[in-house]
Amino acid sequence: MPRKTASPPPTLKEILSVLGENIKMARLRRKITTSMLAERAGMTRVTLRKIENGDSGVTIGAYAMVLFCLCLEKDLLLLARDDVLGRKLQDAGLTHTRRRVPKQPKRLST
Repeated sequence: MPRKTASPPPTLKEILSVLGENIKMARLRRKITTSMLAERAGMTRVTLRKIENGDSGVTIGAYAMVLFCLCLEKDLLLLARDDVLGRKLQDAGLTHTRRRVPKQPKRLST
């Protein structure tokens, strides 16, 4: 029985849909059938169809394997590369870092 996950927000659904379409177009440009790609990626055609439709229930590993089979695995390195918000927070000094107060040396009682 599949695990239930929260439904993704519309923005994420749209991004996954575009990703799936990009994967499908890459497959078609290479003239690879769904059967061939699914076999190479070690999955069923149903799973590949879900990937090409941008299904959020498919693991990222399955997406990665399909990209690998299409020789597009290096595109994964582009994910989260430019963390604009994180850099702004860092520049503004708003990131939370814990600093400890240095320990005072123990005084000897005389």
